[in-house]
Amino acid sequence: MRHTVAHADQVYASAQSTAAGSTVVASWRRCMTMHKLAPEQARLPDRLTEVEFRRARDRASPLVESSTDEIDRLFQTVGKAGCCLLLTDQDGVALERRGTRGDDKDFHQLGLWTGSIWSEASVGTNGIGTALAEERSVAIIRDQHFLSSNIALSCTTSPIRDHLGRLCGALDVSTCREDMDAITLSILQQTVRDSAIRIELNLFRRAYAGARFILVPTETGANSALLAVDRNDLVLGATRSARAALRLTDERICAGVPAADLLQDGTGPDNEDLQQAERAALKRALSRASGNVSQAAISLGMSRATLHRKMKKLNLN
Repeated sequence: MRHTVAHADQVYASAQSTAAGSTVVASWRRCMTMHKLAPEQARLPDRLTEVEFRRARDRASPLVESSTDEIDRLFQTVGKAGCCLLLTDQDGVALERRGTRGDDKDFHQLGLWTGSIWSEASVGTNGIGTALAEERSVAIIRDQHFLSSNIALSCTTSPIRDHLGRLCGALDVSTCREDMDAITLSILQQTVRDSAIRIELNLFRRAYAGARFILVPTETGANSALLAVDRNDLVLGATRSARAALRLTDERICAGVPAADLLQDGTGPDNEDLQQAERAALKRALSRASGNVSQAAISLGMSRATLHRKMKKLNLN
């Protein structure tokens, strides 16, 4: 009881302070002013009905299907350390859960279960809700939670974005272990962040199945900056990292932009580039036809004489 009162007093004092405050304090203020919550409340997360939960999973089926292998792999890493893993949609609804039987009772009592809503509006400051509100990775450690009933938890969460860069979910690892120190939590936070990025890449490849993917060079060397390109070298889509690196917008992608233009800092292919592309196309056609000029001409949709002229022009023997 004393812990509950002391925590509530700390939240009220910090949230009502005129100082700028941290991410946690900003979340506490949202919980009080926007969501009308009180830190001394003993409440569990709101829950969906079975029908509502099935609908939520159906809507998020690309996310769930693109995440299954990754969350299984992540749980193999963190599960034995007394951690619970949740995958949620953009509203904080827990769609998938991984946990060990020995810990299930404790986590179920806290509401870390499928169908629960871990938004800030539902349960105050927490890893999932705050990561979704801030749209960035966060770690909420024990008494940084808004509700006194959650101060035994330590959570680290990363948001997940879809193929258009829109927020579509979150990946969370939570634990009740008292010996979770800052260094261990920092390592865990990076692990969760890496897993979230891999899920985003799965979503991206799923959305542009059949496209060619190009890794965009970035200052950090991130492997998450990808372009999806069609057979004509036009960009179909770009991950968030690629959009940031190349200053790409939805409008620019929809207008049709060659990948070569983007990767050459907007200078575009010159005449030599076009000749190289044409030479490569002719060489591919000739190779597939085993050097038979007539067959290669048919596959390219041109006459044999035209193909001979182009071969002479491009010094192809």
